[in-house]
Amino acid sequence: MAISVGDRIPNMTLTKATPDGSQPIETGDYFAGRKVALFAVPGAFTPTCSARHLPGYVEKAGELKAKGVDEVACVSVNDVFVMQAWGAQAGADGKVTMLADGNGAFAEALGLSADFSKFGMGKRSQRWSAIVDDGVVTELNVEEPGAFSVSSAEYLIGQL
Repeated sequence: MAISVGDRIPNMTLTKATPDGSQPIETGDYFAGRKVALFAVPGAFTPTCSARHLPGYVEKAGELKAKGVDEVACVSVNDVFVMQAWGAQAGADGKVTMLADGNGAFAEALGLSADFSKFGMGKRSQRWSAIVDDGVVTELNVEEPGAFSVSSAEYLIGQL
């Protein structure tokens, strides 16, 4: 069963690249006491994710923060090095925190995983966005397969 509005984000470990190397991020600590605009993509460097999804959040990070968001974060079932390179290529540094869900455990725990095996990508995350306030999901927007609308930065801004 998928996570829904009112549910708490499960306590798990994601990974973030830092100048000192990979850093584990405990979700319980990461989301505690703040409001995070969190979005997930099926894969770094994939067409829609690279052309529209991540760039929209990079461009709108200031607007999200002006509406009370403390941090904007992207999560994907990719390794931390791919997420670091993708964030650098997209100009995300200082705007969008890139979080790696390397084995897809976070997507699976949320009930938002998807099987992209027919595209040679294996298990990934569905495309979605959420507002997480002090660890609790207050808005959740899950895309239909192949769609890109309700998980966009613009849509999330309209919910704040």
